[in-house]
Amino acid sequence: MKKFHEIEYKRPDVEVLINSISELKEEFPNADAKRQIELVYESDRIARKYFTANTICQIRFTMNTADEFYKKETDFYNENSPLFIEAMTAFQNEVLESKYKDELEAEFFKQALKLLEMQKKSFDPSIVEDLVEENKTSNEYSELIGSAQIEYEGEMYTLSRLIPKMQVEDREKRKSASEAYYGFFKENMDKFDDIFDRLVKIRHRMAKKLGFKNHIELGYLNMNRSDYGPADVEVYRDAIVKYVVPYASSIYERQRQRLGLDKLKYYDEAYKFESGNPTPKGEPEWLIQRAKEMYSEMSPETKEFFDFMEEYELFDLVSRDGKMSGGYCTPLTEYKAQFIFANMNGTAHDVVVLTHEAGHALQVYLARNLPLSLYIFPTYEACEIHSMSMEFFTMPYMERFFKEDTEKYKYSHLAGTMEFIPYGALIDEFQHYVYENVDDTPEMRRTKFRELERKYLPHRDYEDNEFLESGGFFFRQNHVFLSPFYYIDYTLAQICAIGYLRMLKEDYDDAFKNYLDLCKLGGSKSFLELVESTGLPNPFEERTIELAVNTVKSYLDKIDDSQF
Repeated sequence: MKKFHEIEYKRPDVEVLINSISELKEEFPNADAKRQIELVYESDRIARKYFTANTICQIRFTMNTADEFYKKETDFYNENSPLFIEAMTAFQNEVLESKYKDELEAEFFKQALKLLEMQKKSFDPSIVEDLVEENKTSNEYSELIGSAQIEYEGEMYTLSRLIPKMQVEDREKRKSASEAYYGFFKENMDKFDDIFDRLVKIRHRMAKKLGFKNHIELGYLNMNRSDYGPADVEVYRDAIVKYVVPYASSIYERQRQRLGLDKLKYYDEAYKFESGNPTPKGEPEWLIQRAKEMYSEMSPETKEFFDFMEEYELFDLVSRDGKMSGGYCTPLTEYKAQFIFANMNGTAHDVVVLTHEAGHALQVYLARNLPLSLYIFPTYEACEIHSMSMEFFTMPYMERFFKEDTEKYKYSHLAGTMEFIPYGALIDEFQHYVYENVDDTPEMRRTKFRELERKYLPHRDYEDNEFLESGGFFFRQNHVFLSPFYYIDYTLAQICAIGYLRMLKEDYDDAFKNYLDLCKLGGSKSFLELVESTGLPNPFEERTIELAVNTVKSYLDKIDDSQF
């Protein structure tokens, strides 16, 4: 394999690939069991080739959203991916009709057939044009976010690079930086409203064509959820309101007291301590070297993994003009590799990137030899267990990143788990509402979002910011636009990761071995089957939520945060 920047990108010949898949489809029904297994592997090799080229294109486009070449290539995939998926689905439908189900399950595990069954229900040639339109419209959002050039104090900033200015000691500067940040969304409110409205209607149209009541049913299938549904998630959200929201509110109250404020405003939330937020004590290259040392010491598996990432330069971590905001890890299945994308900006989140996204990347690396590429990543709520748990397993190493700010970081990070979960539930309930009420106006959607903020984030005070008070905060949450129903997965994974936090306190080595075993399973089991394999409690049970709150509380109560 070459270093990532040396990999030659070549647009795949979709017509040739589709014809190849069609030939496999024609041969499959009359083949014996051994040949059917070979045909499944051949189809997987074709899929790896296509999706790896697509992924390279997407990475390079998000690295520079102004790059005209990769912008055009992205348009190519937006138009052709639905056609490729149509051909793959036709082949997979033949697999589902096989008379050798037992032999196929023995080779590929039962989960493969579950996934194919869900894909069959969620796709039909009648929605190909809608998928193309959805892809193009989603790209409009990414390009709009990437285009942000915000003038602040005489300089120009991207959204990611402005965030540190929102965490400074001077309260008036925090406020002015926050106003500049959200000012971009306010100035482009009509564009964001229009993009979201079109996406909602496109997705609803596809759901109706497939025979569903609305996009919720289709969305759950697209998320490959085989062992729980909307009713389970609603009960789960209710438990969050019952147990997590009150405790999170008490954490914000502790913050208000630490900062000596009469009232905690929205622009104060990111500024955690009167002495300043914990910050990493070096530049990105320095942080990467500290991470290399950390993963070298953690285990032979993590050392091998990180050396591989570094050798082939599978990172792009520094924020710059034109770069898409946010972060992600994505597999390059043809190369049995993975890539981490992030926007380091000098905040503690830089270290979270090197733990959270590295947790994803480690899992992909450990599962790289599973039989099918659809197992490389598990379903999303399961794969987030790997990332969020890694954040906890790396806690003993944080001194090398934060030095004198180490305890401050540990407190803020653990407190952040409880602050985040209600927000994740808020995003999820909002999306359920939106897709149940597709004819709402953008203003009605924003009003509902603000209503739900009061339910899940009762502490939040937008003061005199009319845009945020009108419900525009969700514009910044790309999952709402790009990945419907994804966001609750982070909270489910967080609850599971807190289970690992309890386990590692009792026996770190045993807990880490358990974690590595989970990573190696990849997506060969469903979410709840993976959770059961670890011995972690079911996150859909109310007592599990209560236990998670008590676990974090037991840690935070031992820390005198007033000293910070």
